[in-house]
Amino acid sequence: MVIKGETLERKARQLLKDRGVEMEDLAELVLFLQKPYMENLDLATCIENIDSVLSKREVHNAIITGIQLDILAEEKKLLHPLQEIIEEDEGLYGIDEILALSIVNVYGSIGFTNYGYIDKVKPGILAKLNSHEGPHVHTFLDDIVGAIAAAAASRLAHSQPDKSMITQ
Repeated sequence: MVIKGETLERKARQLLKDRGVEMEDLAELVLFLQKPYMENLDLATCIENIDSVLSKREVHNAIITGIQLDILAEEKKLLHPLQEIIEEDEGLYGIDEILALSIVNVYGSIGFTNYGYIDKVKPGILAKLNSHEGPHVHTFLDDIVGAIAAAAASRLAHSQPDKSMITQ
């Protein structure tokens, strides 16, 4: 049985919302990444590109899988040592980034550089998700959110290549 795309997208969007990620949060990240290259970029355009990213089945699968693992870690339902690794967001784990790269890869190689940059500086909601404060585990979610923003920024750059270059 193949689950309908609309069902997956609805579930992925709801999980993001349930975990405290709003479209505006994602749009601010896209704006952060792309504004230096597109002077008239606005949040509405960023949201349009995020919507396109969120329409992809690979993205739905990554969101649902990653958030489910975070939830299971919160509930302490993972096997040892995976429980501790995900719960503590161990620096050498890396599978959370690998899952995020499946999202980034949807819009080409520029997504990798966008993702690497935003994952390093952690602006906006990424700082909050990565803070490790409170009862929630966001080991996968922070990387997924960064990847969605990176993919949307990449899509935007590809859709307007003449505006994506800094003129000298």
